[in-house]
Amino acid sequence: MTLPESTWGAFRRDTAGYPLRAFLICLIGVSLENMDQALFSFVLPQLSKDLKWSVVERGWYLALTFTLAGLSIAGLGVLTDRLGRKRVFSASMAIGSLFVAAMYWARSTFAVVALRTLGFATGGIMSPVVGTIVVEESPPRFRGLLSGILQIGYPIGWFLASLATVFMFERWGYRSVFLVSLLSVPYLWVIQRYLRETGAFLKVKSRREAGGEASRGSSIRELFSPRLRFRTIVLFLGEFFHVFAYGTTILLTAYFQEHRGWPPTEAVMLVGLSYGVGAFGYVISAWVGEFLMKRRDTIILWAQLGSVAFAAMIWLTESFWPTVIVYCLMTIFFYGTTAVKFTYIAENFPARLRATGVTFAGSLAVNLGIAFGPLALSYAVASVGWNLAYTLCGVLAISISGFFFLLLPRDPQGILEDEPA
Repeated sequence: MTLPESTWGAFRRDTAGYPLRAFLICLIGVSLENMDQALFSFVLPQLSKDLKWSVVERGWYLALTFTLAGLSIAGLGVLTDRLGRKRVFSASMAIGSLFVAAMYWARSTFAVVALRTLGFATGGIMSPVVGTIVVEESPPRFRGLLSGILQIGYPIGWFLASLATVFMFERWGYRSVFLVSLLSVPYLWVIQRYLRETGAFLKVKSRREAGGEASRGSSIRELFSPRLRFRTIVLFLGEFFHVFAYGTTILLTAYFQEHRGWPPTEAVMLVGLSYGVGAFGYVISAWVGEFLMKRRDTIILWAQLGSVAFAAMIWLTESFWPTVIVYCLMTIFFYGTTAVKFTYIAENFPARLRATGVTFAGSLAVNLGIAFGPLALSYAVASVGWNLAYTLCGVLAISISGFFFLLLPRDPQGILEDEPA
């Protein structure tokens, strides 16, 4: 699948120079951050056994960490609109990685939960920040494509984490895996040297410093003004149910080990391989949402196809390779929706509120969804077993998330305006 020659030529011309450089810096950064955060999920079964957590206790601890981290990220989104994208990006890369590495020495439930919360809060803000940078630095014609492709940092990060986990797990034990996050710290130098603050932020900052109504700082309260309230709530709910379903997949490595009886390294490799192949789905989703369909319509269709693939993986596969094939289809549609969704959410908020809106309707919803998805699944597993639990908490939630976007406009206005659409 290729772009027409004229479009490809325009893409090369419009993105040449700094726009492409900013995109690549952000892509590498968010890939490293997702690698750091994925390490915890890949060793969660061993960590749970070591700390003697029950299935339900594990769900509650996950819920607590993601809820606290999500609330923190929403606040950091406001900070991003006040201090700048580059500053928060740099701090997130350094501090988040160090908190993940510190889990190597954590030997109690309190230490693990505290470090996981701090690591995810400080590292998790990176995703909406780099997304905002790419949206604001990309040529208008290709903004959706680049910000969509940026989301492949998620599966790339998980794929890299799976390779590191398999390599270090068998040699030095599962706790050594956390030290991999230290590889991300030197990247701070690249951000400081080669990335600049976005023009959109500097424009808003100059207005703010000049004074006047148009210069007021952002706040979460403004997201609930009469002109933005409905969009904010519906975007939040659509994202919440999508990531509620995704949250249940954090326990897939446990599912393959505890329900299907697979060895730990085989379970981790399956998930990692599926993420690696599924990264192409993000590119396909971004391309379709930019050139073939409206972004909103792509989100709706992809959600329904993803729910079907998820159900097929749970009910129709048993052995390794059939599971890999269907899992890859699920990542292409279910996870690939993210490649379109971020841009669509960003388009619903004006520049001075963009990072605040993305972190609230996006990141806060993401973290609450990740918090309560595994918790709900844990209770469902105890009551009805793994397969039916995944059907209720995963498959059904994906489908519901897609329908929320039917309530939103196909063409949100005001992406580059400084007033609410």
